[in-house]
Amino acid sequence: MSAHKTPKHSIIVCHPSRDSFTCTVANRYALAVQRARHEVVLRDLYAIGFDPVLKDAERPSTNGSVLADDVEKELSLLAGSDIFVLIYPIWFGLPPAMLKGYVDRVFGAGFSHRAVREQMMHPLMTGKALLSFTSSGSSRAWLEEQGAYESLRTVFDTYIRHAFSLASARHVHFPNIVENSKKSYIDECLFDVEEEAREAAAALLLPSLDRK
Repeated sequence: MSAHKTPKHSIIVCHPSRDSFTCTVANRYALAVQRARHEVVLRDLYAIGFDPVLKDAERPSTNGSVLADDVEKELSLLAGSDIFVLIYPIWFGLPPAMLKGYVDRVFGAGFSHRAVREQMMHPLMTGKALLSFTSSGSSRAWLEEQGAYESLRTVFDTYIRHAFSLASARHVHFPNIVENSKKSYIDECLFDVEEEAREAAAALLLPSLDRK
């Protein structure tokens, strides 16, 4: 990253309710890094009505692939990002389908299985950072007993990091997020979000810092 370039955070949030804890996390993170005078791109997938369904013409092949207008728009907005921040609830042990579709159609646009296998340079994400915030109504212990948490980390975080040659991947999880959660607990979680945002912002100014 150039010393004169303003660091750019691309936040992709996925939850159907704008009043949700998930969307509140996204807004709190965005505000924290804006205070550091960093650039923010916030993509609320439900709010923009993102279509997660990959079309046949979009699939990479020997004849190339055709990028849909909405995918081209997303790639244009994400261009130059230094960190990608994924914020979502864990549903049935996995990210929401809309977020998986965003990975398929946008992050994976024109990027074939051969490119992943041979660790080719990704035009958008190589060398950048990944930070994920998740939440669930269950306890962390229960998720771990089911093998859900580590499985998610493996098939989503670790795979995305390696597939798209990201430099780092950090995951912050907030358990026991339910409708009647105590305000003090929610406030504590949001304070942690701000701390993570400040640390991420500081790390982007020190490219040599190990953010693993």
